[in-house]
Amino acid sequence: MAETIVRQRLAAILAADVAGYSRLMGRDELGTVAALDSAREVFKSEIEVHQGHVIDMAGDSVLAVFDTATGAVAAALAVQETLVATAAAVPEDHQMRFRIGVHLGDVMEKTDGTVYGDGVNIAARLEGLAEPGGITVSDAVQGAVQGRVNATFADQGEQQVKNIMHTVHAYRLVATQREAAAT
Repeated sequence: MAETIVRQRLAAILAADVAGYSRLMGRDELGTVAALDSAREVFKSEIEVHQGHVIDMAGDSVLAVFDTATGAVAAALAVQETLVATAAAVPEDHQMRFRIGVHLGDVMEKTDGTVYGDGVNIAARLEGLAEPGGITVSDAVQGAVQGRVNATFADQGEQQVKNIMHTVHAYRLVATQREAAAT
């Protein structure tokens, strides 16, 4: 296996998953698949615009890597903003809402571009902590992007997450433009 790994490197990892995907599929398989395809196009576009690379889109998930935490967070914010606007015309119980986690950490990158390691696993666990339609980031990401993106950070404290030996300090991202629009 070691010969297939090109390098170990630092990367910003974005992990996303649809909240309530099985429920949506149970209600309307064709509509859910069409909405998923549409959402995937939004992800692909925003990831590319923010200098990221899609690694995988298996099932209802998205995995992408970026050279910078700022690029990953800017892409996540843009994706959520676009998806919220798109979903506005859909009844709430039929809306497809993604949870997104972003972490900055080491990954093992293979020749085919796939990535593995704690960095990926932590991003996936942060995604699980996010609210539907929300973004949760690690303290490494918060420190790297604070003041560089149009968002504030709500401290979620130290989190014990599945199969990670240490706690992960998490922050919920709040887009400042949405906050201003709501008041």
